[in-house]
Amino acid sequence: MSFEHPKTNGVTIREVEREIMSRRTTHEQLGHDLEVMDLMLDLLGHPEDTFRIIHITGTNGKGSTARMAEAICRAYGMRTGLFTSPHLQKINERIAVDGQQLSDDDFIDTWMQIKDFVALVDQKMKADGKAPMSYFEILTAMAVWKFADAPVDVAVFEVGMGGRWDATNALNGDAAVIGPVDMDHMQWLGDTPAKIATEKAGIIKHESTAIIGAQPHEAEVMPILEQAAVKQHATLIRDGEEMEVVSRQPAVGGQVVTLRTPNGTYEDIPVAKFGEHQAHNALAALAAAETVIPVAGQLTQDVVAEALGGVKIPGRIEQVRTSPTIIIDGGHNVNAAESLRAALEENYSFEQLVGVVAMMEDKQVEEYLGTLEPILSQIIVTENSWRDRVMPAEELEKIAVGVFGRDRVTRIDNLPDAIQEAVNMVDADDELGVGYGHGVLICGSFVTAGDARTLLAEKKNPELALPKAQRVVGKPKDSDDAASAKKDEDIVSEVFGDTFGDFGVRQVPFEGESEPGTTAEQLRRKQNGDDK
Repeated sequence: MSFEHPKTNGVTIREVEREIMSRRTTHEQLGHDLEVMDLMLDLLGHPEDTFRIIHITGTNGKGSTARMAEAICRAYGMRTGLFTSPHLQKINERIAVDGQQLSDDDFIDTWMQIKDFVALVDQKMKADGKAPMSYFEILTAMAVWKFADAPVDVAVFEVGMGGRWDATNALNGDAAVIGPVDMDHMQWLGDTPAKIATEKAGIIKHESTAIIGAQPHEAEVMPILEQAAVKQHATLIRDGEEMEVVSRQPAVGGQVVTLRTPNGTYEDIPVAKFGEHQAHNALAALAAAETVIPVAGQLTQDVVAEALGGVKIPGRIEQVRTSPTIIIDGGHNVNAAESLRAALEENYSFEQLVGVVAMMEDKQVEEYLGTLEPILSQIIVTENSWRDRVMPAEELEKIAVGVFGRDRVTRIDNLPDAIQEAVNMVDADDELGVGYGHGVLICGSFVTAGDARTLLAEKKNPELALPKAQRVVGKPKDSDDAASAKKDEDIVSEVFGDTFGDFGVRQVPFEGESEPGTTAEQLRRKQNGDDK
């Protein structure tokens, strides 16, 4: 492994991302197994054996639980690795060491170190008449390699999809966390909660600790998960039995909870996220952290409070603006919609809430919209940047009209325009002009959430640091206005253009490609060329 970044002949993070993400997804063909990952780990010398592992699955809450568990371990002095998916804005988000996502150079360096091993695996698979490594298998291998190189004491791995055949399941977790099991990805995991639970139970390994969250389909799901734990001689910790959320109280920026685990009770712990579901995610994360932190008995309460009180989880009921309030949520199934609705009803008092929704075609769209219908005044249906999978706005509009009625539905195909129109709607009805009680909810997909975060990112204007006499007001600093305007158009094209069109996969917006403080209306003008 290298101790400094190698010379990469000018290779950029964008080129590396394209090379990786242009590959197939793991679930494109049936009959997949862990042969590819097992071979890769063999070639790498099983670096995963050098650290302890928390492995997390579930229909919802995986990412939140993973971030909370990592934060607790890190606050306790352990060096940590975190592998999550999907990324919202940039591929680097998926791999983090000590709470910091990999820099562009680190990510490129890690890819350069394993790409020859990837080629060897691809060659072996081709010789056997099988598919080459998928992009998710490559990213999983990169995370394992980087964590061993760091080196970390504990790594937290979020399952990509399912569990039993997921690339991350080539690892042997010390703690296996299974969050709520509900209906999602039915075409690959099964069409009943029981079938889906069977797939997710596959992450429970021999003599591990199985941490089972509260289950919305308890009668169908719990027997399957409990039997899997018994079969693997795993220690079983269940929400509502061996662990519980004793109490919770909404608070500014989140909530205060009291949690009980097998090791003790933690009173008045701040959790920096809204919703009852996040209290249960925190409980599962705490039980998992207790499993891998090398201390006897209960953890120090102040350390746990510091960790959970500071966790930031992008794209999960994330408030990104005020006046009006703008909230982004990446949940895309019915269970996620139920949690979102409950959290908003508990923590906000909206007189008017306009939804901006873009969803994928393979989701339970009507049921998702039906869950949110009681809290939305109006809905604007639109499309996100993943053109291959997003439901066309015209089709989404038809479903939305059936749920909300014609007079509450607006269709705007372009996401920047949709966000701007939602803001216009709430501004028009905000007589005081302060935003109180008026909000915009952008939701339906993690891709939608990532696109919105890129659009709404607030960054410092470098001119504000200059003396007033040196500031250029209302005019680009570049004296060539035409060249500057063309540059602006190129920037927006990168964010919302067909960045990955050649590969037929999701285009991915990159950080730093929209101007500081750029509004959705300004982006639209630049796209249409009418801002000159």
